[in-house]
Amino acid sequence: MPSPRTLLITGCSSGIGYDAAHALKSRGWRVFATCRQESDCARLRAEGLESFVLDYANEASVAAAVEEVRSRTGGTLDALYNNGAFACPGAAEDLPRGALREIFEVNLFGYHDLTRRVIPMMRAQGHGRIINCSSVLGLVGMKWRGAYVATKFALEGLTDVLRIEMKGTGIDVILIEPGPIPTRIRQNSIPHFERWIDWKHSARAEEYRQLLGRLYEPKSGPDLFELPCSAVTAKLIRALESPRPRPRYYVTNATHLMGLARRILPTRALDWLIAKG
Repeated sequence: MPSPRTLLITGCSSGIGYDAAHALKSRGWRVFATCRQESDCARLRAEGLESFVLDYANEASVAAAVEEVRSRTGGTLDALYNNGAFACPGAAEDLPRGALREIFEVNLFGYHDLTRRVIPMMRAQGHGRIINCSSVLGLVGMKWRGAYVATKFALEGLTDVLRIEMKGTGIDVILIEPGPIPTRIRQNSIPHFERWIDWKHSARAEEYRQLLGRLYEPKSGPDLFELPCSAVTAKLIRALESPRPRPRYYVTNATHLMGLARRILPTRALDWLIAKG
């Protein structure tokens, strides 16, 4: 029997990565489901997944994870799904340099570092798929999300260039752009907000008081246009298994709406629409 196709996924402790890892394993893929913390990896191994640590913020961790894949497969990898990321809520004027440096290290530099390290394996075998999880916030900006938006806009541009440069190599480069999905990104953003945003001394202190409720209190229900993590996985499966994958896959009506609005509306009209939403 032929060997199963191999897939490296990041950010598998919960949410999109967790759903994708289990779903692709059930479809016959050999999945390397990585997490930032060993405790999460141990939990995934107990669930039957191959799991080891990969921390985008740590170059040595990224390098070690790629060597682990190389060792387990004999030097091949069919696909990479760059998924792990975090947010740091706050008004753009209140984001210190360190906050942006920290989030770019993970959401952009880590993606790029990992991608560069797997490309030689894909080149040697003559094929591969590199799939980057962007966001509707890689298409349009929204208040309080400046740091995250900046990383996703940068990821979109870097991915576009890589796709063009990889033409003819057998390596497809693909973006998945989810809208609202029920993940832990809001809860996981709280430590970053508390570390970097001095909101009590901000000119927007009263606005922050409203933000705090949305940040700390449990959600009362699904967001507008929200879809489950499985909706992202469905598009991931298309990106992985289609003979001729698309460069982009939108997930949720919010992404379709914002993608269309960005193309057809003047900037001020788009600003108005986003502010209403």
